[in-house]
Amino acid sequence: MDRIDAAQIPEPGLVVLDLTAHDEATAHSVMTELERLWATSGITLVRREPGVPGVRARVHADIRRPGTPR
Repeated sequence: MDRIDAAQIPEPGLVVLDLTAHDEATAHSVMTELERLWATSGITLVRREPGVPGVRARVHADIRRPGTPR
């Protein structure tokens, strides 16, 4: 994952979450649930690195704003 810099979190309530999951389905499920809780960057690209277990994704969220209800 790329380094997180101050421009991505310029004020309280903004977060950058790096996810590591067993597989893409699990990562997508987690991102879907986060999207229901808070305003997020949505379902983002999931990456697999050779030799590294699982998959990784990055989500940006604003925990001050509600997400999308079910």
